[in-house]
Amino acid sequence: MSQESTLKPPFFISREEELQLRIAADQLPLSPVITAPTSFDDFARQLMIPNTVMELARKASSIHFSAWETEAIRQSLHAGVLKQILDEKGQKDTSHPPYIRVACTGKGDYDDWVLDQNPHLHVESDQEHKGDYGSPVVLEIWPAGHYSPIHSHGSTTGIVYCLTGQIEVMAYDSLAWDAKKLALITLTPGQCAWLNDQHFAVHKVYCPMPEGNFAATFHVYLNKSELPLLLKSSGTPNTRDIFEFVDENAPHELGQFETYSDLSWKLLRREMSRIAADLM
Repeated sequence: MSQESTLKPPFFISREEELQLRIAADQLPLSPVITAPTSFDDFARQLMIPNTVMELARKASSIHFSAWETEAIRQSLHAGVLKQILDEKGQKDTSHPPYIRVACTGKGDYDDWVLDQNPHLHVESDQEHKGDYGSPVVLEIWPAGHYSPIHSHGSTTGIVYCLTGQIEVMAYDSLAWDAKKLALITLTPGQCAWLNDQHFAVHKVYCPMPEGNFAATFHVYLNKSELPLLLKSSGTPNTRDIFEFVDENAPHELGQFETYSDLSWKLLRREMSRIAADLM
């Protein structure tokens, strides 16, 4: 029996390895986490994080979910639009428990269904997707125990900001199933991980919270052509449109994910408002 088969997803590590990876996260010369520094070491390790990343984190720092927004999402995950989307996604891909991707710009794959209020959720079309792709700003909703595959983010620069709940992020040195694990970090509200094409570009995200809870994260991904001081960069444009991932099922082949979202923010907001009205 292989070691992998005796260890649990999503990270397939022992308790000893987990401890070592958490310690490693605190010893990397460049901090993978942006948070308010509480020591000289924290300040020094965040000092060399790119200015664009720090500015993204600063702009996101005041964003939060109110109590009613959090409860509305929880209710929708239990018996609303979000649960039906999760059920649909889970039937299409059984390799891992799915999460929900909400485009803050553009249209989501399930927007038409929500607008039509069809009692049966199913995307029936000759086209695989009915939404837009490449949104630079995305909200992701992670029910307890759900996680992403190992994936990369093209050559984008961005942040993963925790809005509510708790998530764990494993950073890898390359995009492969057997890639070296660099660090394991935990994000709570107000903290964020960051990435660019040189640092922390490959990771896996997991929600370790108890059943019935969820985490929500705010993601920003900028192409090189959108970065300050790099407008004349010759880097590949529009790398935000397609990310790559490692299939969770053996033989763990590489795949491409066109960055379509499940729902648009305006329709998630509509769902949240509907639930909040019913709760009053």
